[in-house]
Amino acid sequence: ETPWETRTTNQRERYSFLRHRFLLLPSLHNPNRHADTPPSIESIKHRIMEESPEAIIAALRQELAQCRLQGNRSPPPETNKGALSQNDKKGAFVRKDAVFRNSVQKGGEFPPESGRYILYVSYACPWACRCLALLHLKNLTQHIEVCSVYPVWQRTRPKDPNDAHCGWVFVDPEKKDLHFTNTAGYGKYGQIEKCTKDTLFGKKSIRDIYETDKERETHTYSVPIFMDKKEKKIVCNESSIIIEFLNSAFDDLPGVRKDLNLSPPDLKDKMAEVDSWVYPGINNGVYKCGFAKSQEAYEAAFYNLYDSLDRMESTLSKQRYLCGDRLTLSDIRAFVTLIRFDEVYAVYFKCNGKLIREYPNILGFTREIYQMVPESVSFPQIKCHYYCSHPNLNLYGVVPIGPAGLKANRGDPKGTEKLFLQPHGRDTIFNKKTVLKFLLPAAAACSALIAGTVYLKKPSSK
Repeated sequence: ETPWETRTTNQRERYSFLRHRFLLLPSLHNPNRHADTPPSIESIKHRIMEESPEAIIAALRQELAQCRLQGNRSPPPETNKGALSQNDKKGAFVRKDAVFRNSVQKGGEFPPESGRYILYVSYACPWACRCLALLHLKNLTQHIEVCSVYPVWQRTRPKDPNDAHCGWVFVDPEKKDLHFTNTAGYGKYGQIEKCTKDTLFGKKSIRDIYETDKERETHTYSVPIFMDKKEKKIVCNESSIIIEFLNSAFDDLPGVRKDLNLSPPDLKDKMAEVDSWVYPGINNGVYKCGFAKSQEAYEAAFYNLYDSLDRMESTLSKQRYLCGDRLTLSDIRAFVTLIRFDEVYAVYFKCNGKLIREYPNILGFTREIYQMVPESVSFPQIKCHYYCSHPNLNLYGVVPIGPAGLKANRGDPKGTEKLFLQPHGRDTIFNKKTVLKFLLPAAAACSALIAGTVYLKKPSSK
């Protein structure tokens, strides 16, 4: 009953030990019972008398290693609609397919109209940022509204002790005294750039957006969401479908770049071939490394990731883009993973074979696309989300500084971006290669002709 602030350090330690012992003992008492279901007081007393202090402490350590602190224990699998619950029996991460898979098209249920749609995103999420990149490349921001969530996952039903789901939430960007921790109670996070309120429904979380649709249930509360504001319906939450219709469906609206086609018919087969190894090896490959729950699953994903990066480096040494000399959707799909690699995946997801900056052609490629769509990238959001949203991977929510912490970059607001703001040189390299491709055969033919002419010419009398 003593107020926490007035307790001595020793009192706090004793209290914390006893509290955690009784909170976490249910799993020691019955391994098949979830920790949120407490046993009777009698059974607890019996178990304490039965077990040695060493056994109790060992059980506590096992629980604490799983980040079961302050009552925020892992929920049962069926209530955890997040990436960390998507693993097979061997511990390999298995991504589930999106549920909403409609398209915007003329004459369809969802026709292309200015101001009719809203795109819910997180600037931290690579899948959502595919869509943001398309919005900026096609100049669609004047026709499609964007709402962006807070990067650090929070409890979506904080007042319900039986609902432990954590995910994307909205914040008021005007609130100056905003204060969040991670879901284990650690860290201190305030306002972060590019966050917005939910301007359509006024909801508090992405989960709330999904639950406005009573006809269909989803297995994850993910972004992006492409929403019809007129009908209050979710059109699509699969990024690969969204970027396809963003590429062409709105071309007749004023100001849209109709001349830019990132999915040209003559490159469809090549794009499909590139996507067939970039997605499993790199886009999803980093997640398979980071969310693996066994050494075997991690190593398989790691080898596939670096084999795929080597293949990409070789491809980009011969041509400007992944499918040839034209920018396509395949390049955008690859870019959103590459731009996050050194800052997050190399550290957080244990993808530590090589950094992107060690692949000269991939680095130049990443720089070029970043300089096309810098508005679609927010390094503060990226780093804060990954390092602070999964307490079982990073309990205390400490965010690595990265290149911004080097002496030459300190105090520079663009310290993290500096690597990608340098000249990419891709245009110069491949313009020269194109010229040489045509000039060298011509030069060889001219040399042969000259040599032949000189050889066949009769000796001059002079």
